[in-house]
Amino acid sequence: MNIAIDGPAGAGKSTIAKLVAGKLGYIYVDTGAMYRAVALALLNAKIDVTDVDAVANEITGIEITICYEDHAQQVYLNGENVTGSLRKEEVGNMASKSSAIPCVREKLLDLQRKLARENDVVMDGRDIGTNILPNAEVKIYLTASSAVRAKRRYDELIAKGETPDIDKIEADIITRDKQDMERPIAPLKQADDAVYLDSSDLGINEVVAKIISIAEK
Repeated sequence: MNIAIDGPAGAGKSTIAKLVAGKLGYIYVDTGAMYRAVALALLNAKIDVTDVDAVANEITGIEITICYEDHAQQVYLNGENVTGSLRKEEVGNMASKSSAIPCVREKLLDLQRKLARENDVVMDGRDIGTNILPNAEVKIYLTASSAVRAKRRYDELIAKGETPDIDKIEADIITRDKQDMERPIAPLKQADDAVYLDSSDLGINEVVAKIISIAEK
């Protein structure tokens, strides 16, 4: 069973996807962690990311798997548990550079589809149901109004002790939506067979329950 959750920035996709996966006993495919694992492989091999051929050669044979042990996500790179290394600053910096390289994106697309073929998964993003997992049994387009998404982000920042401008947050969200929907490669859009789910007036548990209900039909 594959569950694809797409939607705009700030819709709560990752939070919802993790909870749905946990309740169903599925694997949550953390695509960000996969990009960091590739970055770690390139760092370990001392690859210059401006040398695209070297990057392509290095990632040809790598294997990245995601599993859950003791209720925690574990990421394996070529059979080695690298979870503890993925949040290092140098890995994040490398990931931001390497993720823009087409061969890296293609490699991870193959790995993500392999995970989905071999496991029950929940995957979230902008183009999961339209591009990465077009044959997913359940597709959800999760959204909320820009005002609600801005308020959620505002509350997160306030909780961290910051002093954000909610109007600027909403303006940034609207701009991001436009960019995501108009990008030439795999733009954000609702798949024809996706269930539209507006969470503006719903709590997290209500959204999770609705998706599980859809998945269990």
